[in-house]
Amino acid sequence: MEFHIPLTGDAPDLAVIEDAIGEVDPSVLVDIDAASGKLRVAAAVDAAQLVQLLGQAGWVVPLAQVYQVPSICCGGCSG
Repeated sequence: MEFHIPLTGDAPDLAVIEDAIGEVDPSVLVDIDAASGKLRVAAAVDAAQLVQLLGQAGWVVPLAQVYQVPSICCGGCSG
């Protein structure tokens, strides 16, 4: 799943977030889209689990601020 979270204030430490989510999904991708001011997370978690993991990483985000992006997966990678 891919999620976008608007940044309100200081940007979180991406390495800490990546480490926290990486405990559940080692293939996690985390970055900041400077143009939109959003944190982007691609991981095999649902929104509630993402909020929990972000909180464990020290960045508290309300579930209402987590936007799931529709999948753009073509299915080609999985055979």
